[in-house]
Amino acid sequence: MTSTSPRTTAGMRKAVIPAAGLGTRFLPATKATPKEMLPVVDKPAIEYVVEEAVTAGLTDVLMITGRSKRALEDHFDRNYELETKLAEKGDTATLELVQASNDLATMHYVRQGEPKGLGHAVLCAADHVGDEPFAVLLGDDLIDPRDPLLKAMIDAQARFGGSVIALMEVPPAQIHLYGCAAVSPTEEPDVVRVTDLIEKPPRGEAPSNLAIIGRYVIESAVFDVLRRTPPGRGGEIQLTDALRSLALGDGGGPVHAVIFRGRRYDTGDRQEYLRTIVRLACEREDLGPEFRSWLADFVAKEMEGPA
Repeated sequence: MTSTSPRTTAGMRKAVIPAAGLGTRFLPATKATPKEMLPVVDKPAIEYVVEEAVTAGLTDVLMITGRSKRALEDHFDRNYELETKLAEKGDTATLELVQASNDLATMHYVRQGEPKGLGHAVLCAADHVGDEPFAVLLGDDLIDPRDPLLKAMIDAQARFGGSVIALMEVPPAQIHLYGCAAVSPTEEPDVVRVTDLIEKPPRGEAPSNLAIIGRYVIESAVFDVLRRTPPGRGGEIQLTDALRSLALGDGGGPVHAVIFRGRRYDTGDRQEYLRTIVRLACEREDLGPEFRSWLADFVAKEMEGPA
């Protein structure tokens, strides 16, 4: 999964990446390592997310971090000792890989002092963002660059104004695990008007099977709404609740959604994380042929059962 050249779209330039979570589903691996730094093949998940923002023309990136997240800053900074040793060895290929993350974007960092939810994490970006529309990218969701969701969302925001979220159809039996949207159609087949939002609705009470996934393009009016949004589900300040207020006309423009039908990889779930690594490794030109051959033999032997 590789990134394409950046393009500036609709004048938007700022992206916010909340990365303060504790990663408890991946303990003990995340005891001292940020979950965002877990490798997806040979690159940390967070680098894919920053690449996606840059590809969409968003080169000013604010990462919301927390305690024990210093490795995130180090990854996007220079490592002079390592780079010097690689240069001295003449290992230019590895040097280019190491330096790639240094120059991706203009990186900024702010700490979320307390884990008060995604809405609170986004609110931490208010001073940096100001009164501009901005994108929010969640690190658990990797979007395949062959399916440029974020660019489509930025374009939709330029046409419709207000805020734009990403929705994806999921099996009805799973919708209670997600934020869920009630929608009405627009003249564009994959763009809908959001009429209501519910964070993880009880089983049988979801208005649709359209789940919110981790990409948002949001107008700055959301900050005022977040400041007066009380804790919701889980005792946390939910971004979904603030977006619902905007959708209902409380202090901001409309909320639309792009319905995404492309390739999404969920690295926040252990099973899906493993599947993501296998899928992406199989597609790599340098790793894929040998790995696919090994994988086919392994699966065949497993199907045969014990001798």
